[in-house]
Amino acid sequence: MLKRRIIPCLDIKDGRTVKGVNFINLIDAGDSVELAKAYVKQGADELVFLDITATVENRKALTALVERIAAEINIPFTVGGGIDNVKDVSVLLKAGADKITVNSSAVRRPELISEIAGQFGNQCIVVAIDTKLVNNEWVVVVDGGRTMTEFKTIEWAVRVEELGAGEIMLTSMNTDGTKSGFSLDITGKVSRNVNIPVIASGGAGSMEHFKDVFFNTECSAALAASIFHFGEIDIWELKKYLKHEGIAIR
Repeated sequence: MLKRRIIPCLDIKDGRTVKGVNFINLIDAGDSVELAKAYVKQGADELVFLDITATVENRKALTALVERIAAEINIPFTVGGGIDNVKDVSVLLKAGADKITVNSSAVRRPELISEIAGQFGNQCIVVAIDTKLVNNEWVVVVDGGRTMTEFKTIEWAVRVEELGAGEIMLTSMNTDGTKSGFSLDITGKVSRNVNIPVIASGGAGSMEHFKDVFFNTECSAALAASIFHFGEIDIWELKKYLKHEGIAIR
């Protein structure tokens, strides 16, 4: 197993970092550039930047903000929000992103994954999967959690790998922002059914939650937002704790 990664996520709305619970009730969490710089100093392995209302507002990710953040950091940086064609990807990569992530647009047009992978390489594309437990079945949701789909989560994860995704970012809507712990059930199932890295997302509230997801699933990384944004957990301290618990961490 490769060393596990810790990834802060910056959800962006109107140019500011925000955070909510179950994808709603958003509150301001600070300046995106300053947060990105702080996470580099704390030892974050990567950053994820999601323009969370770009798709529902039918607009593109904030390219100028991507440029500002990229100019200030020296760790890999994934960007998503409103990406629905190869040209969008090219613009963001030129702005400084290392990888891009697609979600709703890939569900609506799966061949987009193959188009991006074909032009820029599998390592460039992260497919974000937002999932919700409904009637004891994990299903894929899109549009920032607003729209239910007919896709079953595990089946969709397998398919995106076949289409050329280099990584999956799996967010449980049931636990997102609740600080009650990652959804170990679906994270474990997805990470066991694909051969590409899986980033666990949604529900981190303590250092123990990171230990649990790394011990109980095959995920390659764990992502969190509010606990880092509001200073509840320091990344250096988290890494030190995980190493003490016997987890190989970068």
